[in-house]
Amino acid sequence: MEIRPQIGQIVKVLRGKEEESLAVIIRIEDERFVWIADGHKRRFDRPKKKNVLHLELQETVSSEVVNSINETGRVTNAKLRYAIQKFAYAKGD
Repeated sequence: MEIRPQIGQIVKVLRGKEEESLAVIIRIEDERFVWIADGHKRRFDRPKKKNVLHLELQETVSSEVVNSINETGRVTNAKLRYAIQKFAYAKGD
């Protein structure tokens, strides 16, 4: 079963300088590219455009991030960091 990228979805970066780090999808460019941010090195105002093939999509979608983007069009960097920290804690990292 193929998982399609969604806004608020946690991803693991597989390629590039930020390899092995976690991030959140904040915008979907098209079916090939998404914009990700982690709230720390990659903030909401300076997201990274990534090829979906260079990401490992996790099944977790942060409802806090999705609600914030749907209501205001933005999400705070603190919420991004919280979503990633919550996912890592639940996973046991």
